[in-house]
Amino acid sequence: MEEVRKAVHCIQTGEKVTDQFYVDEDVNVPDVREDVAKVILAGGRVRVEDIKMTENYARITGKITYQILYETENEIQKVSALQGKLSFEEMVYMEDEPVGKLYVRSSFAELNVTVIHSRKLNIRVAVDLEVSSEGESEEILTTDVETSEPVYKRFRTEEILKLHSMKKDIYRIKEEMKIPASKENIGTLLYGEANLRKLDTRLGTDELLLRGEIQLFCLYESQEQKMEWVEQNIPFEGKLECYGAEDTMYHDIQASLTDENIDIRMDEDGEMRIFGLEASLEVRCSVYEEEKTEILDDLYSLTKELIPAREEKALERLVMQNHSRCKAAEQLNLPELKDGMLQICHCSGRLQMEYTKIVPEGIQVEGVIHIGMLYIKADDEVPFDVWQGMIPYSHIIECPKAEETMRYDISGTVEQLSVSLLGGGEAEVKAVLGFQILLREAVMVENIEQIEEREMDEKEAENAPGIVGYIVKEGDDLWNLAKRYHTTEEGIQEVNEMDGRQIKAGDRILIFKENMSIL
Repeated sequence: MEEVRKAVHCIQTGEKVTDQFYVDEDVNVPDVREDVAKVILAGGRVRVEDIKMTENYARITGKITYQILYETENEIQKVSALQGKLSFEEMVYMEDEPVGKLYVRSSFAELNVTVIHSRKLNIRVAVDLEVSSEGESEEILTTDVETSEPVYKRFRTEEILKLHSMKKDIYRIKEEMKIPASKENIGTLLYGEANLRKLDTRLGTDELLLRGEIQLFCLYESQEQKMEWVEQNIPFEGKLECYGAEDTMYHDIQASLTDENIDIRMDEDGEMRIFGLEASLEVRCSVYEEEKTEILDDLYSLTKELIPAREEKALERLVMQNHSRCKAAEQLNLPELKDGMLQICHCSGRLQMEYTKIVPEGIQVEGVIHIGMLYIKADDEVPFDVWQGMIPYSHIIECPKAEETMRYDISGTVEQLSVSLLGGGEAEVKAVLGFQILLREAVMVENIEQIEEREMDEKEAENAPGIVGYIVKEGDDLWNLAKRYHTTEEGIQEVNEMDGRQIKAGDRILIFKENMSIL
């Protein structure tokens, strides 16, 4: 007797570890840049280059790319900027052994820049990382047996969510932004920022389809040395190869924008009126397939004793895949900006999830939106300044089927953000938040690992009654009765002239041992 087996691939996710560390470094202002009087705006991105385990620690190395907009001591060129990179190495303690490959789920860099003197700055960066691990496991299920002798088998069907594939890929974004006709030609780009806003994804045949928006902000000095700025949401769409994928499958995705490069380009008239954007969209994607799998549930023979050894297998079933959106609004009272803020040039937002919990209505998500505003102030000498703050949000992703024991992956982003001045030192913040959720429940499957064959006890078989009059009890079914009394379901049906296999408590039936004839 030989078991027929089937492999089911599952995803394994390790613990999520959050880590914060600081990078502190003094940098000199390049000779080609003006002297620094005051820092206006500073931003940075984390670029992880390598991650690997060293004993109980994840060793993470990479760079922080930064750009700084500052007020100069030059009365003619009042604003300038500088860019650069800082290297870092961090050891993150991992309490549990990683289940597969380590990776950084999310990262954020907050810069604090201090002017030491006009030619030197101190850059202190607070870096937040969330580290996890991800890998594949394989569960082997017995779906049938092959034998030369008659064996009676019972099967059951389980609906299982199996892992089809895991991949990491990069989609190259190349887009352009034309400046409005009311803006002057571009001279020098001072500060540029590209942020991923919307990202909608879906599976097609052998591909992952992408469609999203990038918010691109550029502050520049015109050829006439006038300060100008422009901001637009730039749509993009494309696809990544995903071999074997079908539109009926499900997927979980994590995406981040990296390696942004903004340059100045000529339009068709030969004038510098276009900003070009090149960036990398790094995508981690897990593709799942829902499958009804027939598993061998039980078996017996009339000539041998078959003893199955069973073991529980932990699998999963899909409950919901959903893309949920919510609106957040807050009115801010900013008395310190009552007389100084004239116009908002640019606002950026970052979503921070602080709390998630399964509640009766679904999954509750709470946190804050970090907001930064670059605005024009009533100061002709240095017309720009920055305000930073945060507003809370709370949202329930509807799913009445959700239970506390279920497992979910959730990611969120700020898809839209606007800040309006109301006057009198008040401003209104409006945001649209997007959440991606994949909700799964554990399925414990009792699987037959192996089958022991023993010779039938002939004496016991001979002493077994040939005919049994039986009153059906609660929980009985034809299979168990046939197995117990060494006959078949079809035999019981034939003797009792039954149309189907349904029996109920209290039914009276006759059971003939197989090979017995009715006299």
